[in-house]
Amino acid sequence: MKTERITLTGVGGLFLVAAVATLLPSLAPNVVDWGQLFNYLLWGTTLLFTGTALVWVVLTYVVGRGYEAPDPVHGGDDIQVRVLTVDAAAVVQRTVDSLPDELDDVHVVAEADIDVAGAAVHVVPEEFDCDAVRKGRAIEWARRALDCEREYVLYLDEDSVVDSFGGLPDADIVQLREQPRRTGSVWTYLADVYRMGVQVEQRAFARLSIPLFAWGGGIAVRSDLEDAVTWDRETIVEDTAFVWTAAQRFDIDFELATATCRNEAPPSLTEIAQQRRRWAAGNVEASTALPLGYQLLTRVRNYAWALSPVVTLVVVPLSLLGVGVGAGGLFATVSLLLGALTLFWYLRGVRYYGRDKLVWAAAVPLAPLVTVVHSMGTVAGILAPPTEFRVTEKVG
Repeated sequence: MKTERITLTGVGGLFLVAAVATLLPSLAPNVVDWGQLFNYLLWGTTLLFTGTALVWVVLTYVVGRGYEAPDPVHGGDDIQVRVLTVDAAAVVQRTVDSLPDELDDVHVVAEADIDVAGAAVHVVPEEFDCDAVRKGRAIEWARRALDCEREYVLYLDEDSVVDSFGGLPDADIVQLREQPRRTGSVWTYLADVYRMGVQVEQRAFARLSIPLFAWGGGIAVRSDLEDAVTWDRETIVEDTAFVWTAAQRFDIDFELATATCRNEAPPSLTEIAQQRRRWAAGNVEASTALPLGYQLLTRVRNYAWALSPVVTLVVVPLSLLGVGVGAGGLFATVSLLLGALTLFWYLRGVRYYGRDKLVWAAAVPLAPLVTVVHSMGTVAGILAPPTEFRVTEKVG
């Protein structure tokens, strides 16, 4: 994390100084060719994002080509549901109410005593001690304390309203699909639509030896695998860290489900920044346990997403305006292709939501700004990793 923080700070500072010096040369000391330095920085950022984009294309359309979620074979009789919360009774109640009748073994794991109809509520004891922290600590306590005679444990976040459920495929870890719903800010909702377009790459994860990430808001694990791997490790991305550990210790099957959770998009810009900050910092920290190749890939992807707004807000406009940056036509071509890919990701996200959300395609001209909303938390997570877990505000 320290390497990313120093590098990103240095690159950002140089970008600012070089940009000012290029536009207002009279204000800059004549110690270097600022225009040339600015070109190098733009090229470096563009190539970094290009490499990340190419990896995404290969994952999505080569590795993941033809992937279809396996047919469900495990019904409610094989599944115990555990809903994680601090004390959001009303939000949890909506999630529990969304569960189909076949899911009849439902437990709420909370930090405070709350009333939830249709579920058994368990409060994590204050004296419980383990290596896991925050949400991971609650999950680890539940693993140890709750009896489970069913094959799977399905973990849901407090706001993971189950929109559809037809069972689980036969795999060691099953990732439910995600479809954030708008709760407040239009900008944060659009950022999650954009993220859903990028997240299509998940269809390749079943074919990788180690999936690149997991979404804990709707994830099912075999109970015997859970007991073998445990959640007892210090991390703020307990879902991804669990999958990474399991994949390295065992030859696991990872599949996507047809079931969908409609969780809440963050209600404000502050909340989405804090959410993405936690994700970025946690993933970079947890990646130190990965093999070198995966670790490098994870770190470069985080760094590229942090710098992605530079491409859409600086590189593409300069190329369109014909400002003298880069190396002429090649630079302009590459930057415009990246800009087009950004628009594609957003439109792919709209398509993922279905026909009833096609009206949001009209917001595609805002995609460059949406990338900023999506990425600003990643920058914060690298520059200033959170020291405490902060639950994203829920509207209910």
